[in-house]
Amino acid sequence: MKIYTKTGDGGTTSLVGGTRVSKAHPRVEAYGNVDELISHLGVLRSECIDIQKFDIANDLRRIQVHLMNVSAHLAADKEVAKLKPLDLAETDFLESEIDRMTALLPPQNTFLLPGAPRISSEAHVARTICRRCERSAVSIENRSEEDLKGSRYINRLSDYLFVLARYLCVVSGGEEDKWIP
Repeated sequence: MKIYTKTGDGGTTSLVGGTRVSKAHPRVEAYGNVDELISHLGVLRSECIDIQKFDIANDLRRIQVHLMNVSAHLAADKEVAKLKPLDLAETDFLESEIDRMTALLPPQNTFLLPGAPRISSEAHVARTICRRCERSAVSIENRSEEDLKGSRYINRLSDYLFVLARYLCVVSGGEEDKWIP
């Protein structure tokens, strides 16, 4: 099987379900942003292998897998029977991890500037990509229930990534850079 099909050379692509749309279509934008996030989480995951307190690398893989499911639903032009429904337990998982990491962090009373260590800044970059994913996902008209569940997950994921960035800074021996206007 060849990787190239040439069917997209004219600037269109197929959604799951078969409808051809512009590569600038809001659904294509949304699942493309999620794809970028999945890739950046892979970079972050590769750097988290030595962090022992929580199994962050496995957690990030779990998140990547769920984002693939979110992306598949964003790429669908209608409800597609072969796509499994999004599992709300994945959002609950993020919330429990946020709570667990937050309990180990000092109180936060100001905005933070991403900086050293690099691993913490990588999590902040993933968070900002995640926010773009959310903005593009909510811009889709006629969103399905699965789209709505995916948007909620992405929103919670950005919170998780913020707390993860703080956690990675602290466990790596860094000092959070507080922005004080």
